[in-house]
Amino acid sequence: MLNNDCDVQTDKIQIEVVYGLPKKQALLALSVAKGTSVEEAINASGIINTFAEIDLSVNKVGIWNRAVKLTQVLEDLDRIEIYRPLLADPKEVRKRRAEKAKEEGRADKITGGRVNPQRT
Repeated sequence: MLNNDCDVQTDKIQIEVVYGLPKKQALLALSVAKGTSVEEAINASGIINTFAEIDLSVNKVGIWNRAVKLTQVLEDLDRIEIYRPLLADPKEVRKRRAEKAKEEGRADKITGGRVNPQRT
């Protein structure tokens, strides 16, 4: 007679919750019930107790580098990533860098592209 214990479906899934600062990171592996949302898993992990600056109304979250909502239902082996807010708007940084290059003569004042050395 076969043992059917191996065929029993488990109602738990394995996930990870990660968050990192420049000098401190955390990767927490835990087992949660099927149907658990991202927000429920983050709260269950206790990572908010370790990193007081995490505010789920501010910090964006993702699963494997893909932004998701806190209500997203998790699948087995998902990795929840909690993102820090940006310090500077990337578009604004690029704009300032381009303006500086134009002022320094490293970029064409009209097109913004590199200066053609043969046009001097």
